[in-house]
Amino acid sequence: MTTSSISADTRSAFVGVRATARAPRPVIVDDKALLRTAAEISRDLHSAKPAIYWGDTIASALVGYAALAGAILAPSTGWALAAAVVAVFALYRAGSFIHEVSHIKHAAVPGFRLGWNLLVGIPLLIPSFMYEGVHNLHHAKTRYGTVDDPEYLPLALMKPWSVPLFVVTAALGPIALLFRFAVLSPLSLAIPGLRRTIAARFSALAINPAFRRRDATSDYRKLWVRLEVATSLWAITLVALVATGVVPLRAFAIFLAILSATMVLNQVRTLVAHLWENEGEAMSVTAQYLDSVNVPPPALLPALWAPVGLRYHALHHLLPGLPYHALGEAHRRLSAAVEAGSPYHKASYDGLPGLLHRLVRSTLGQR
Repeated sequence: MTTSSISADTRSAFVGVRATARAPRPVIVDDKALLRTAAEISRDLHSAKPAIYWGDTIASALVGYAALAGAILAPSTGWALAAAVVAVFALYRAGSFIHEVSHIKHAAVPGFRLGWNLLVGIPLLIPSFMYEGVHNLHHAKTRYGTVDDPEYLPLALMKPWSVPLFVVTAALGPIALLFRFAVLSPLSLAIPGLRRTIAARFSALAINPAFRRRDATSDYRKLWVRLEVATSLWAITLVALVATGVVPLRAFAIFLAILSATMVLNQVRTLVAHLWENEGEAMSVTAQYLDSVNVPPPALLPALWAPVGLRYHALHHLLPGLPYHALGEAHRRLSAAVEAGSPYHKASYDGLPGLLHRLVRSTLGQR
């Protein structure tokens, strides 16, 4: 597909895009000085630290599951709600490591992918195969912001109802995932055509409805199948335990509600991860950076709603190979190294409210 045809195809593929005329967006060429400086200041930051990965993940999961149990067993509504809030943020943080699983060199943190899947991915119905092999396409220079990007929609150019619909859809995520693994996965064993549909359309944590996942390589397909079987068995067991009364319906509902809240929180975070202003044209690395968002210190709340390095999302697009625990140091070094007029500073924002306000205003045609 040529660059000139990408924009036209994208407008027809992305539902809800406004048809109002807009002035052509200026072409942003790569700032080679910025790219060079970013590479130079981060040379010693690329080593993932296993103790941090394991410690953070295990602590987040244990706190999350303990708080989930507290929300189910609490003697009063007040304590149950307090425990539920803790469970949402802790499990959201634990789940966010799926992003790291898709990026790190697995030899650098031996066993982490398996450990994360057993501790978090399978229990929360988000095994890593749903993101591995998908998220890397979002970082491909020729795919970012195009119809071939699984994680991009021109939300800022879409109709006003698109933003609330985008969030509400996430609330149904746990039900959709439970149905996908407890019902569709077993059925696909007997229906080859269904299997192909599931692999292409329901095996990716993506937001682009036009995205279709390609077949996995033979080596990765083995891992995919193992993780899918394990998650399917867990989903079927969970449904059976609820159906037979072993797991009370109330406890199951609380579990689903907490999962739903984590997915809504992630969806809100996604709304401000980018500016979402690209209509489908291929973009330079600098343009991709400027279409992405950093919410650095001194803001404190982003540590909750954009954990595991996600508060440095623009920097991550500039240096996707850095482990999450190195992004803060890279940001400090790069902020000090570049000039005041550098594009690097233009991707930093104060916080969630201002970014949401900007996005909503854009959907209303106000700039």
